Amino acid sequence: MTMEILAWVAAALVFACFFMKTMIPLRGLAIASNIAFIGYAALGVQEGIFYKVLPILLLHIALLPLNIVRLSEVRGLTQAIRTMQKTDLPYDFMIPFMTPMHCRAGADIFVKDEPAADVYVIKSGAIELPEVGKVIGPGALFGEVAIFSRDAVRTATATCKTDCELLRISGTRMLELFYQDRQFSFKVARLLAGYA
Repeated sequence: MTMEILAWVAAALVFACFFMKTMIPLRGLAIASNIAFIGYAALGVQEGIFYKVLPILLLHIALLPLNIVRLSEVRGLTQAIRTMQKTDLPYDFMIPFMTPMHCRAGADIFVKDEPAADVYVIKSGAIELPEVGKVIGPGALFGEVAIFSRDAVRTATATCKTDCELLRISGTRMLELFYQDRQFSFKVARLLAGYA
């Protein structure tokens, strides 16, 4: 009787997993179902039906640590996102992937309607964006919107108003990091949304 009740509880927990919309509750229920199925299989071993419950036992013994690790990863990521300091420069997470470059006054960094290849941060100097009537200075990130746009072309020209020291990251590298590193992609999304 206990074995049947445990089987129904385990089955109900698995069924409930399919209704979860967020990862932490999903993994929590998955862990609970793993434990319930392991208990069910252990009772089956005591009842003398070892070979009938062995696949269930092995499956949930393998899934339990996997679910625990995934739950730990999701909690760690959630905690890392919550503890991001707002005092950091909005682009500082990209600097390790960037290379420095020097440009003279009057040089075009890129021209309107050309394919977007790189994203830049100004270390020193001033960049003019004539189509939008704007001059940006040290600390500004520019060129990132075109990398994520559908057509991947520049919407404005960027010209050095003064001699400039820039940091550059290729759009390809930025997209690779965006898809491979969840924390990087979250920061880029915040930056693009204007919340950095």
